[in-house]
Amino acid sequence: MSSTVTRPDGAGAPAGPSVVAPAAPPRALTARRRRPALIGLSVALIAAGGLLGAFAVLTTGQHKAVVALAKPVAEGAVITDADLTEASITLDPAAIKPILAVNRDAVVGKRAANNLHAGALVTKEDLTDAPLIAAGQQLVGVLLKPGQLPSTPLTPGTAVLVVSTPGEDSAAAAAANAANAAPPFTMKAKVVRVGDPETTGNRTVDLAVAGTDGPALAARAATGRIAVIVAAKGQG
Repeated sequence: MSSTVTRPDGAGAPAGPSVVAPAAPPRALTARRRRPALIGLSVALIAAGGLLGAFAVLTTGQHKAVVALAKPVAEGAVITDADLTEASITLDPAAIKPILAVNRDAVVGKRAANNLHAGALVTKEDLTDAPLIAAGQQLVGVLLKPGQLPSTPLTPGTAVLVVSTPGEDSAAAAAANAANAAPPFTMKAKVVRVGDPETTGNRTVDLAVAGTDGPALAARAATGRIAVIVAAKGQG
């Protein structure tokens, strides 16, 4: 038995087999409900991490004004304000610790503990307050001609030996000493100050010696028959 299906235009048409409408696809998993509080917390943590990173960079790479050398300063020399300048550097906690520029006045008047080079940063290890003239020592000024001291400039704090030299009128004595291999008379001393050269090239060198050696050195220096040589390390 056939059935008639009425079309929209009113005309009838034989009905065909029943058409089943396609099933709707299953809905995707219900989207998770957004949690505004968690999102806000995540954003806050990210921002805090960025701030901490920036703070670490600024802390480890902070620029500071520090004390530096404007010109060389020899070991033992007194540091003056004209010897100093300022430099801006990034402080590294693992590196050397230079003296800050705000403490510049504390550097002036100190003596260099070693040879300081122009451009070098000044640290506490570069400075000393130790006196060049120790307790019980005497200071003797010795006038020396070129050839009686090294051409290499002497600096305060340098250990030297004062050596007696034969005079022109004692050639026989010198020959006798050489034949007997007698060592020359020597005296330990330390340079305290080197005077400016005179027009003749002579200059006065202040030497610190043991209290018992002061008169003997003065007497030998008066004859002009002495020479100053730089002592080996540990000899001064």
